[in-house]
Amino acid sequence: MTGAICYLSLVAVRAEPSGKSEMVNQLLFGDLTEIIDSYDHWLKIRTLHDGYVGWCDQKQIYLLPDETLEVLKGSSIRIITDITGQLSTTGKPGISVVIGSSLYILSNGMFAGPNGEYHITDGEYGMPGLANPEEIAETASLYLNAPYLWGGRSPFGIDCSGLVQMVFKINGIGLKRDAAEQATQGILINLIEESRAGDIAFFDDEDGKIIHTGIITGRGSIIHASGEVRIDLFDHHGIFNKKDGKYTHKLRVIKRYTEI
Repeated sequence: MTGAICYLSLVAVRAEPSGKSEMVNQLLFGDLTEIIDSYDHWLKIRTLHDGYVGWCDQKQIYLLPDETLEVLKGSSIRIITDITGQLSTTGKPGISVVIGSSLYILSNGMFAGPNGEYHITDGEYGMPGLANPEEIAETASLYLNAPYLWGGRSPFGIDCSGLVQMVFKINGIGLKRDAAEQATQGILINLIEESRAGDIAFFDDEDGKIIHTGIITGRGSIIHASGEVRIDLFDHHGIFNKKDGKYTHKLRVIKRYTEI
């Protein structure tokens, strides 16, 4: 497998091999990919954590020898848990990273980087582990007021399924990238009365296609990305926007991804 790693804060993944093509996803610092095709100076990648396919400018990702890729895949990981963090490496400028970025631990306890060892000079990090349901909703609240951005996965711009995926990544649970894919995972919750904080609600359009998702808080509300990451009322009909005085999303299904 020919692979690569993202060693920039955020890298756009595009639908087609062009800087004018729409962004459909983002790589965060530490995301690993396999290379499945190339065109001009563009690389078609598949992210290893969720299998999502798109195109990256080859100048923005770092190619890895097969042996290095295998070492990183088998390494222990730490996740940035502050909104932002700062990394430095000897003789090189520092780099800012965002919450949810991945750090790989070397055998000597340092973090691996293309220029040697990285040191964390600012920001908290932790080992991803299964959190309790309340902590999942609390993690989601860190993204409140982040602007909606199609394909985004950071507090500086994020979409609905990106929010769900990142919150669960930080809490040690791997989910697919798009809402429709996420809805195929987890355990079905039949009644809204049986739902709890940390469950995920999915919403469909008139054709029955799942187009939106959010994280239930357990208090009759939901955190979701719609214009911005916000908290709205939630019931068996769907999401109710108090400001607009109407339901904006129709509930389709609720899923649970924790058994705590």
